[in-house]
Parts: sequence; C-alpha cells; structure tokens
Amino acid sequence: MPATSPTPSPAPGAGITFDRVTRRFGPTIAVDSVSLTIDRGSFVALVGASGSGKSTLLKTINRLVDPSEGRVMIDGVDVTDGPAPALRRRIGYVFQGIGLFPHMTVAQNIAIGTRIAGGSVDIGAALDQVDLPRDVADRLPDQLSGGQRQRVGIARALAPGAKILLLDEAFGALDPVTRDALGTEIRRLHDRLGLTTLLVTHDMAEALLLADRVLVMSRGRIVADAAPADLARGGGGDEAQALVSVPRAQADRLRALAQ
Repeated sequence: MPATSPTPSPAPGAGITFDRVTRRFGPTIAVDSVSLTIDRGSFVALVGASGSGKSTLLKTINRLVDPSEGRVMIDGVDVTDGPAPALRRRIGYVFQGIGLFPHMTVAQNIAIGTRIAGGSVDIGAALDQVDLPRDVADRLPDQLSGGQRQRVGIARALAPGAKILLLDEAFGALDPVTRDALGTEIRRLHDRLGLTTLLVTHDMAEALLLADRVLVMSRGRIVADAAPADLARGGGGDEAQALVSVPRAQADRLRALAQ
C-alpha cells in the first residue's frame, strides 16, 4: 500500500509589526510609542482597563484609526501602501456590536464583503466553519440568538480568506456560557486555519485561557508582555498581577464556597 501524504498544515497568518505607533486625540495620548511584533500564526490577547488604549491600537492594524506617528506593517509592508478597503478585506474584524445588516439574510451578510470585491462565497462551508446549521442561511439577524449572530459576524469576517482576525471585545455582550463556548471555538478555528489572531478583552481569565501571549496595556503603553503561564505564576509586574488577581480571587472564593 502506498504511503499516504500527511495533511498539509494551513499557511500561517500574516505577521504584524508596530513601529513606534502613537495616536493622539487632541491633548489625549491614547497610544504612546508602541513597538512590538506579532508573530505569524500566534494568538495574542491585549488586556487592560477601560481607556488603556487597547482598542485604539488594534484599529491601527486595519486603518480604522490612523497613527499620529509611527507605522504599522503586515509582513513588512506598511498598511498605508494601498487603499484601506482592500486592506480590510484581508483582515477579519469582529466587534461587540457585530454590525450585521438587519435587512439582509445571513447568507447575504456573510457574502457582502467578498461580493463587493467581485468574488463569491460558499455559504454552506462558511456556516460549517463557525458551527452554524446551514438552514440559518435564509434567516434575518433578528431571528438568531446573540451567540448565533456573533458566529455570523465571524463567518463574514473570514469569508474573503482573511489570515488576520481582530476581535475587539467581541464576546462582551454574550452570556457567560455562550461566551466561554464561542471563545473555545474561536481558538480551535484559529488553530485549524492558521490565523494570526488578536483578542482585545478586559477579561484576564479569558486572555490567559485562550492566548499564547498576553500584552497588558496601561495609559497607552505596553507594560507587560508574557506567556499566560508566566502571568499565572506571578510574573509580568504589578499592573499585570492586579488584573490576574481578579480571576484568582474569584476562584479562591468559589473553592471556599464548595468547602
């Protein structure tokens, strides 16, 4: 019997570099000279208190926000080298509000970005990818649950073949059970498709459990950059540990209740 060839691994997602990125809004510095590299195929969580600059930094990748200074590069190419709409079709972006068009069916919502670019989408495969039944294709968004709508948003973000997935508090409006399940499925999707994923979240437990690397922002700067295990063992500095202490204290209280 001839030897079977191994299943090829998915091509890794694109690498992202921030080079001294600063963003000002009037006198307020939202992002303050951030320089770092996100490796291809990695899953990185960006955490911090409200107003720390994490969503602003994320949006510089797909040019929803332009830096006041510095530059952002994808695979060594400045994101400003070309039209913004073409860039955004290469980058999946999912946010808390989802942004589905209420008058369009699920299938139409998923296909819209690719259709505008002159392409087509296998809707059935797109629904399979996010674990939705194919019979939702003809439904309108208000006929779906919140978790289902968020899955449609993810399918739409990935439909053009994006290799970068940006999640901006994407699970924030979901109930805890749905949020946990969707986060786990996103991680599996990341691994299966070989994506480069950036997750902005205020939930440190979510960051620790899903990501390969955790970046902590405070006052526009990256104040910690560590593996989840390092943070769980007490690393990353005081500001990182202040965030880690919240799920740790909750776990301690739950154990006390059980006893």
